[in-house]
Amino acid sequence: MKIVVIGGTGLIGSKLVAGLKEHGHEAVPAAPNTGVNTLTGEGLAEVLKGASVVVDVSNSPSFADDAVMEFFRTSTTNVLEAEAEAGVRHHVALSVVGTDRLQGSGYFRAKQVQEDLIKASGVPYTIVHATQFFEFAKGLADGVTEGDTVRLPAAKIQPMVSDDVAAAVGRAAVGDPVGGVVEVGGPEAFELEDFIRMGLDAIDDPRKVVTDPEARYWGAELQEDTLLPGPDAHLAKTRFADWLAQQK
Repeated sequence: MKIVVIGGTGLIGSKLVAGLKEHGHEAVPAAPNTGVNTLTGEGLAEVLKGASVVVDVSNSPSFADDAVMEFFRTSTTNVLEAEAEAGVRHHVALSVVGTDRLQGSGYFRAKQVQEDLIKASGVPYTIVHATQFFEFAKGLADGVTEGDTVRLPAAKIQPMVSDDVAAAVGRAAVGDPVGGVVEVGGPEAFELEDFIRMGLDAIDDPRKVVTDPEARYWGAELQEDTLLPGPDAHLAKTRFADWLAQQK
């Protein structure tokens, strides 16, 4: 089966392509460095010839509100239109647990637009909602650092490793379209403060991590369970402490 992976040279995409190939599929990475530009449409028609499934794990190069909205709206529209022309039978997109609850953030408003376009397209689809990745602990901290202090809202998070995210997206890609959302998360929930502190301690980052009731998450206000998957989520097995130990 030919499966085209939009964003197929990035963190998740490269792991996904490798995993699909190991299982005997024709997995084709599609990204600007492979001659496919979803913002302009360049190369889309060619790469989608004969494709049964398209998986979109791409992300905006800029998280500024206007730029990220333009990216997801334009890119998703172009991909869906090209899929309809090519007769693609299944569109799979990677999104984020809690997207609909994080609309105070420009990034998540753009992700919601992406999801809405997919749902309205007429192309059979599966949207995979994943929790945040282990690898993003430092990046999350960087976005809310003031001086030498990381200020975080009081909330829980149930992160997972990128390998498990890629595996979950791969399962969706080779399965039937569900016409809805599939949630995946890590095996353990942490206080957001504890997750970030553990991630920074592992790389000897000296910043102080505190919970601040005024802090926001990418501009959005959090409730305790905003970032947590629901009771029907598929939970991966890799634990954060075990992954951290492997990084040393």
